[in-house]
Amino acid sequence: MAARRTTMKDVAEHAGVSKSAVSLAFNDASKLSEDTLRRILAAADELGFSQDPTARMLRTRRTGSLGLLLPQQIGKVFENPYYSMFLQGIGQVCNREGYTLLLAPPLRGSMLKTIPYAAVDGFIVAGLESDRGEVQALRKRGIPFVLVDSEWHDGVPSVDIEDGSGIADVVEHLLAHGHRRIAFAVIETGIDGGYRHWRGPVLRRMEGAIKGLASAGLTPDSEEVTVVEVPCTRAGGVDAFKDLWSRHERPTAIVAFSDVIAYGILDAAREAGVDIPSQLSVSGFDDLAESSWTTPTLTTIRQPIATKGRLAADYLIEAINGAVEPEPRQQRLGTALLLRESTGPVPPDR
Repeated sequence: MAARRTTMKDVAEHAGVSKSAVSLAFNDASKLSEDTLRRILAAADELGFSQDPTARMLRTRRTGSLGLLLPQQIGKVFENPYYSMFLQGIGQVCNREGYTLLLAPPLRGSMLKTIPYAAVDGFIVAGLESDRGEVQALRKRGIPFVLVDSEWHDGVPSVDIEDGSGIADVVEHLLAHGHRRIAFAVIETGIDGGYRHWRGPVLRRMEGAIKGLASAGLTPDSEEVTVVEVPCTRAGGVDAFKDLWSRHERPTAIVAFSDVIAYGILDAAREAGVDIPSQLSVSGFDDLAESSWTTPTLTTIRQPIATKGRLAADYLIEAINGAVEPEPRQQRLGTALLLRESTGPVPPDR
């Protein structure tokens, strides 16, 4: 005969408290004194009591989970170590606040199809470069959400960085070292019509490039400047280098919009026997861990990746718990140019 399952009533009797006090211990412990909570938890542990998560979800209408809405399938996303650092920040808050984290990749190729079905209390939305109805669908779902690395929306909490200033800094650094033939290896957008039609962080980075180029009388349309779109992967960087180095007028510097793309450029340059930086300067964006030990070490833009994750999770949990802000939090974090070995003066013969 199966042993009888321990109930909340058993715990209450063992701890010498009411059944409602036991319920509070597992659902809203802040309403109990430390002594009462300690006795209840000790009794629950001694009796082997664990609350049925499904029953709790039905009663509280809370899942105890945050959703991370991803722009690509999980395998593709984690080719970029950026997301490991971002998750680290989110995970620190989840551990502190007692939440689990659900990774929610596109369903059948669409972020829109994922939104109605994920069993979460709120979403962190990563990399929504161009809103194709996702924000409306999130609002319709009626649960809180925070945008990260996305197109900006009025009235929606968001955490981003000053994308443009970082790129402007590295472009001005290259111009000061004599570079004029500058190429930009941009994270592909899937949007036709060129940079004037881009949106979100990629557009903001390109606006930084435009600002930097303007100081030398250049634009993205100048003969000396080249813009290529590639996947945000190491292989994308390899393709960018092969494309740019096969041209009649080769660049003297390549500004990658991601460290991962820059790693592929360094790999391909090494394979082709091109010396960095005496023949070609290369820069990245992110300051991932590998950037400090590549050969040569990578000049890059440092952004606070884990901090973005922590802030997004904090803002989301505040909203889930009913915190009302006069204006939705929209945080813009700063960046910093880190000069390392992969950039230098323009080659004398160029």
